[in-house]
Amino acid sequence: MKKLVKFGFLALISFLLLAACSSQDEEVNSSSAGDLVPQGAGQIETHSATENTESTEGQQTEVGFEMSGESIEEAANVPQEEQAAILEAFSTYIEAFNEEDIDTYMSVISSEPKGFSYETEHQFVKDTFEQYDTERIAEDVTIINYTEQEAQVYANIGINLAQSSTGGKFSSSGRQVTVFAKEDGNWLVTSVYFIRD
Repeated sequence: MKKLVKFGFLALISFLLLAACSSQDEEVNSSSAGDLVPQGAGQIETHSATENTESTEGQQTEVGFEMSGESIEEAANVPQEEQAAILEAFSTYIEAFNEEDIDTYMSVISSEPKGFSYETEHQFVKDTFEQYDTERIAEDVTIINYTEQEAQVYANIGINLAQSSTGGKFSSSGRQVTVFAKEDGNWLVTSVYFIRD
């Protein structure tokens, strides 16, 4: 089984405290395993991200993508209406974070996620918004797997943070699969898998 390392708030604070010690004009770039990833994300240190999870119907599903340079394939079985709803939920997830709108951000998070704690995510995001100017940039957004109850959205993610008190900056990037579950007719984030570049 691939090694999954969960990153939490303490890793973020530790890294950013180190970044704060650098010059205010200096941009901090790190290739360490302590790079910031979305709260609750599985950080995968191998060249592929594959994790077996149990779907809402009790069946085993596979989350993953390869980093071998192959192109990402779009799922062919996504109904047009569902595709629009899934991509809208993903867009809200990214934009609400960038706008530091905690209520809207949490509205697209499952109340019982499989990959992280709802309460921990809420506190993490609240603390992040209070202490940092934040930006996530999503490119090559593609639905790579779809069932009626679950969708997996791949994106190349860029992350930029600037600490409000010191001006210290941090940038990171990677590949992310965001898993959405359909709950009461809405697509909500239930887990996140991230491979740091």
